[in-house]
Amino acid sequence: MCWWSFLREAQNIVEVKDVVVGPCGEKVGHASAIVEEELEAGGEKLEGVYIRWLIGKNDNAKVFALRIVRMEPGSHIPAHAHPWEHEQYILGGEGVFRIGSRKYRVRPGMFLYIPPNVEHEYWNTGSEDLVFICIVPLKPSAPEEKLNC
Repeated sequence: MCWWSFLREAQNIVEVKDVVVGPCGEKVGHASAIVEEELEAGGEKLEGVYIRWLIGKNDNAKVFALRIVRMEPGSHIPAHAHPWEHEQYILGGEGVFRIGSRKYRVRPGMFLYIPPNVEHEYWNTGSEDLVFICIVPLKPSAPEEKLNC
């Protein structure tokens, strides 16, 4: 089939304006349609830090959660560690991320892998919102143990 004949069958293409859950359980949507929540750590809300859970357990995802984190200028996510990895991609803004004993300056287009059990924290050091995609497994990906690196 040629690509232009595929386009002629446009009547079978669903236009999504907010979020749609399809007949096979798929979820397709725009991030702005997902409610942004204040991020909490240790039962405390973090001032100026927000999260959108785009895909997670409530969507019947089995392996990963997909989130967008937004940090206002001057905000901070305190040091923490847990038995799951993170994959992150910076969409906008600038900041400093500490992974283990090293600090990294981050900006749009950069990616990060944070191994399980490695302490990490984040600062928005820029003048605009720091926004990043964060993917985490829904279950621990390693035994819980503190790594010093």
